[in-house]
Amino acid sequence: MSEGTPPGTVDVHAHAVLASSEGAAGAAGPELGTSPDGRPFYRVGDYVLHGVRYAGSPFMDVDVRLAAMDDAGIARQLLSPNPLTYFGDLPVADGVAFARSWNDGLAELVGRHPDRLLACAQLPVQDVAQCVAEARRAVRDLGMAGVYLDTDPAGRTLDDPALDPLYAALVDLDVPLFVHPSPLGPDGPAADARLRRFDLDLLLGFAYDETLAVAALVFGGVLERHPGLDVCVSHGGGTAAFLSGRFAAAVEKRPWASQALRDAGFEHWYRRIWFDTHVHDELSLELLVAHAGVDRLVFGTNFAGWDSGAHDAPAGDLGATLTANAARLLRLR
Repeated sequence: MSEGTPPGTVDVHAHAVLASSEGAAGAAGPELGTSPDGRPFYRVGDYVLHGVRYAGSPFMDVDVRLAAMDDAGIARQLLSPNPLTYFGDLPVADGVAFARSWNDGLAELVGRHPDRLLACAQLPVQDVAQCVAEARRAVRDLGMAGVYLDTDPAGRTLDDPALDPLYAALVDLDVPLFVHPSPLGPDGPAADARLRRFDLDLLLGFAYDETLAVAALVFGGVLERHPGLDVCVSHGGGTAAFLSGRFAAAVEKRPWASQALRDAGFEHWYRRIWFDTHVHDELSLELLVAHAGVDRLVFGTNFAGWDSGAHDAPAGDLGATLTANAARLLRLR
């Protein structure tokens, strides 16, 4: 175990890629292969990601993952869909087929290591009724610990009333919702040419989408309509902690703020959201703690990704708090 890492550390931000789901979305793939120049590629519809080696990495090889978790001092890890494969623009039948295939495959993998791994479900976001059905199957039949959504599933904002049946179902199932953006490639933020420079789709685009997610959840009344819903937003919720004072001022003065939002204030509803602590910097983490509090912060790493924070679990009281928080969020008994 890494020096200073709290025993029993739980990582809630770890994506998986499954060989068993290749081709499960029909012509959209996904497809794993090697270019003529020897570089690996991963194709999702018309988008091709070059140079990322999934095969033989923790993304696809569970033994490599478990060994890397041991090295980082991570006791348990929540595995989630690859944000490249949300497939929100596919026909409903293809979206359902991929979600069922991916969830079956991940449940089988996690079932072989129940003491180390947990699973988050892919949902067919094109159709809310199918989302609800797959969430129920994933949780009740496959034993999954939560579900995953994009920040703008199938072009909807998270406060779209059409999503209310899904949120109500998650409360009934007693599982959390995890929200994570997709990259610029297939489904990411608007094709602003400036975001295509310097990997800004990842560096700024993700934070932009996560901030919009926080705004939708709070300003759009999702938490007001579903008081039992637990939602965890990736990367500390983007820039919301930095903007929290400005957001609070808007709630007091702008005409769109609901009476409940005005009465309780921005911070009350903001602190109802869970956030992972994958923010890369001690001062950023301090800002997140100052505005969001510690009661709903959980450790996340983007495990094995380009920016992995696998060895960055806070030590001491904060580290122990993050571990206890994850146990609450994931309903670990």
